[in-house]
Amino acid sequence: MNYRKILTSLILILLLGSCASKKDLVYFNDANDFETLVGDNLYAYKFKTNDLVSINVSTLDPEASMPFNLFRGSQQGGFIPEQIDYIVNKDGNIDFPVIGSVKILGLTPQEAQVLLKEKLSPYLKDPIINIRLNNFVVTVLGQVRNPGTYPVNGEQITIFQALGLAGDLDIKGERDNVLVIRDFNGTKVYNRIDLTKKEALNSPVYYLTQNDVVYVEPNNSAVRTSNLDNRASILVSIASVLITSTVILLTRN
Repeated sequence: MNYRKILTSLILILLLGSCASKKDLVYFNDANDFETLVGDNLYAYKFKTNDLVSINVSTLDPEASMPFNLFRGSQQGGFIPEQIDYIVNKDGNIDFPVIGSVKILGLTPQEAQVLLKEKLSPYLKDPIINIRLNNFVVTVLGQVRNPGTYPVNGEQITIFQALGLAGDLDIKGERDNVLVIRDFNGTKVYNRIDLTKKEALNSPVYYLTQNDVVYVEPNNSAVRTSNLDNRASILVSIASVLITSTVILLTRN
């Protein structure tokens, strides 16, 4: 009996069964040449609980605006005090100097600017308010080249930009069923997006928000490969037994 030929045939059958089509791996595979897609996915970041927010208030009179900025340390001997971030508490408020508690939960940075200008109008003339989110991070896990948690510069990031930070999906990533786990002030919401279709551009998770988790599942090819590895180990064990048995029989003869 030709055991080598049998073993080779079994491995080839398993390999052929693990093949995936090109269509499964290509992004936007339903987009036509020169096609124009007008997106209606208008995105504006809104503050959530536990956000760290940097707020700087300035006017033509620096001394007048100073009480409305939080600093750590005092300006002595050339030392420059460090500005302190505000944290959005569980009630959605920040504790602002002089004016007290201000609710910014659910507001965009622009809306928060308008609100603070109104509250500061009795104290300051034409204040300039700069607001920035300082702990915007997203986490990308699963079948990507560099899984991890990544800081975001600016107020928005798309799911494709986040995947780019993680080195893109590897060949074993499931592109048509990517999971995004989103936290809405303690409530977890699970959304799925098909990256192979152009409709992904209008998905509610096309733009990611603070602390979103993107999880890329293994595709069928990866599952088959895992099974193949297990089967290959079994086949190697069987082959070893067959070869050992053959050698013993030949020796006895």
